[in-house]
Amino acid sequence: MKALRLYVVFIYIFLYSPIAIIVIYSFNSGRYAMDWQGFSTEWYGKALSNPLIVEALLTSLTIAGATALISAVIGTLAALGLQRVKGLCRNVFDGLIYIAIMVPSVVIGIATLVAFVTLFDIINPFVEAVLAFRFQMGMWTVIAAHVLFNIAVVCLIVRARLAGMDRSLVEASEDLYATPLGTFRQVVLPLLLPGIIAGALLAFTFSFEDFVIAFFVAGSDITLPIYVYSSIRRGVTPEINAIGTIVLMTSFTLLIAAQLIMRDRKQRRVGAGG
Repeated sequence: MKALRLYVVFIYIFLYSPIAIIVIYSFNSGRYAMDWQGFSTEWYGKALSNPLIVEALLTSLTIAGATALISAVIGTLAALGLQRVKGLCRNVFDGLIYIAIMVPSVVIGIATLVAFVTLFDIINPFVEAVLAFRFQMGMWTVIAAHVLFNIAVVCLIVRARLAGMDRSLVEASEDLYATPLGTFRQVVLPLLLPGIIAGALLAFTFSFEDFVIAFFVAGSDITLPIYVYSSIRRGVTPEINAIGTIVLMTSFTLLIAAQLIMRDRKQRRVGAGG
């Protein structure tokens, strides 16, 4: 038993020690990433005062926010629709949902790149002739690619909420002659809201920290992970460590918030049942 505990401790050290090194050296006062010269927070100030970093950060926040909103809406509607599907058809759709999550990011990036290039080649001649405008890669293509797999994430979380929902409340609303829209707005939506928020937070996190998919379809727009990748090709500096720490803390905060929302809802449901 003691050996098993030591093994678990070793695994956690192996997983998180590289992350801890990045966080620690982001407070290095020296100019080189791994040459400790003393404690300082100056690199955070330099990173946040760099216009290129700020622009990349705003781009990433815009993409992640739009992805979270669109994924939450479509994923919730998909979960509600799949809840009414039965039999073989439901198994097929379930499989497609899981496949969307399991497909490697590089495959999604290449597939969406090919899809967008093919689509642009077809429609751009007509659009350019009428509106003197051409569709190009940019933030909106990254949003579309991120929504592609985040819909599945939101759908699974909302479906888990639906599975634990007390159906008697819906039946009581229908018995009181509430319209389907009224039942959804006053009963179903409040019960699903914690799951929807948790799914949106996860979608925001996955979109904000994504590099692989954005690298393929971002075009001339630069997200924060792409900026970091471009910068480390010239060498790792404490500024890069500071950026990595900011992204890391943002992701951890949102993931913890999503877990707390889901756990709070579960505890309330257990308490109500008890």
